[in-house]
Amino acid sequence: MDFTTQLLIAAISAGTPLLLATLGGILNERAGIIQLGAEGLMLMGAVTTCIVYIRSGNLLLALLAAIAVTAVLGMVHSFLCVTLRANQTMSGLAMTLFGSGLSAYLGKSISGLPLPGTSPKLNLTWLQGIPVIGDIFGRLDYLTWFSLLLVLVLHLLIHHTSWGLHLRAVGDNPATADVMGIRVQLIRYSYVTAGAALIGLAGADMVLAYAPTWNEGLTAGRGWIAVGLVIFARWNPLRALFCAYFFGALDSLGFRIQLLGSVIPSYFLKMIPYVVTILVLMYLGYRNRNKPSGTPESLGTPYIREQRF
Repeated sequence: MDFTTQLLIAAISAGTPLLLATLGGILNERAGIIQLGAEGLMLMGAVTTCIVYIRSGNLLLALLAAIAVTAVLGMVHSFLCVTLRANQTMSGLAMTLFGSGLSAYLGKSISGLPLPGTSPKLNLTWLQGIPVIGDIFGRLDYLTWFSLLLVLVLHLLIHHTSWGLHLRAVGDNPATADVMGIRVQLIRYSYVTAGAALIGLAGADMVLAYAPTWNEGLTAGRGWIAVGLVIFARWNPLRALFCAYFFGALDSLGFRIQLLGSVIPSYFLKMIPYVVTILVLMYLGYRNRNKPSGTPESLGTPYIREQRF
């Protein structure tokens, strides 16, 4: 395979965890709740997957455990932000610190141990004979195909169903939604919990398909990139697909450049996706300074029913 094809394959592999985490963040923020705990949730999803998979040898059980643990953390975030009306930024940062510390502690006993297996691949033999397309899509793993399907499902859900209309109403104007009979608190709890579970699944994907072992700080800031990608994608699942793969390509580009014999220090090459994230957000902020940003209008604002006026 040529350099471009190899880079595209690596971009999909590196971009899938970012895509899942970004989709989870979109669900959170469409409901009006800021999610800055993505880094901690990804780490908890990754370490839970490793522990359960190594101890039980059952991949499905490991994935369900990761989803369950991060869903519980999502419910905690919901309780703090929706019921107790705590500061959403501080709650998210606390979730990141908690997840980072707890995952480091829980992962000590399995650090460096190889997993019993990786995410199984779906072999599409009828597709593998097609040049380039067969190389890229012929042997993708199940989690990658699930993320692609999820993009389509969430796009239809948010923009073409009554459930999506209720979600957008809660994120934009919860007082009006409440007057119309929409259960604001239930919707926020549901989508924040589901979003946290998706972010945990992103961490599981990292250890199953991208880096098949546990090491402390495994995500290396990818949770924060996902937070930026939510904004970069303008809270749109289809945009999130292209944004995640674009940054996945940047993440893989440094390693590919090293293979070509570059004399640039690896530390600078590893900075590429993070630097580009900052530059892109700065550019978008400047270009769209006089345009609607697409941000849910009530994002970060606690809803107090007694103050609907």
